[in-house]
Amino acid sequence: MTEQVNTPRTVERIITGQAVMDGAGVKINRVLTQTLQRRLDPFLMLDNFGSDQANDYIAGFPSHPHRGFETVTYMLEGRMRHKDSAGNEGLLTNGGVQWMTAGRGVIHSEMPEQEDGVMEGFQLWLNLPAKDKMRAPWYRDFNGADVPAFETEQGAKVKVIAGRSHGVDGAVQREVTEPLYLDVHLPAGVPFKQQLPEGHNAFIFTYRGSVEIDGKAVATGRMAILANTKGADGVVITASEDSRFILIAGQPLNEPIAQYGPFVMNTQAELHAAVDDFRAGKLGEEAQV
Repeated sequence: MTEQVNTPRTVERIITGQAVMDGAGVKINRVLTQTLQRRLDPFLMLDNFGSDQANDYIAGFPSHPHRGFETVTYMLEGRMRHKDSAGNEGLLTNGGVQWMTAGRGVIHSEMPEQEDGVMEGFQLWLNLPAKDKMRAPWYRDFNGADVPAFETEQGAKVKVIAGRSHGVDGAVQREVTEPLYLDVHLPAGVPFKQQLPEGHNAFIFTYRGSVEIDGKAVATGRMAILANTKGADGVVITASEDSRFILIAGQPLNEPIAQYGPFVMNTQAELHAAVDDFRAGKLGEEAQV
């Protein structure tokens, strides 16, 4: 199934990420920062980590809590062991995805299982609607081969982590936020078209090569926020060289955002309750797998 885009979106602005350190000192390019949370609602954060220097990642992300949102970890290269306070654990490898719904609370760790070689991937934070923030935690691991994929007639290779593209359903579907998460490998001279609902916030991040949207280049390591143009029905992306990017879109929640580190709620009172529960040891219940 080929998707038709009659009125493509344009680029609103290009974003350069911020170099930060997280976990036990892991070097990260934080692309979607807290200042963009309202503009890119329902997405709260996007981190891109990548290095072939073990000292940049080997300390990993020791045990830490989450409440009120979902995390999507996508490994391009390397191996990451995750564990939670209930004894669940799994190993993410090349092309693998972990989708975790923190809900009312989970404590977990993400630790590299290699001491040399490339460690590269993304972690996306997706907000939960108020009615679901205190639901039971849940997570699912997908090996690279388990993530649905297809190739367009023109030769674009696409992995569908969430949502639907060209008639292919992704690994995960969500009713309220309706996230779309694609990893696209675009050979030189090949266009890629993706339909997008008019009301959804959307962006791309280029991590290999350089792509172009409506005449505007989006180079490696840059995010392009797509304009919410009235009447636009999708996006058309081209590349003059072999390139790879992720395309992410979702239905905004239009709800208050109250964040304190790894807790994302709707009010300050709910944040205080999250901190109190964490200190009282009430955040580490078993996640549904």
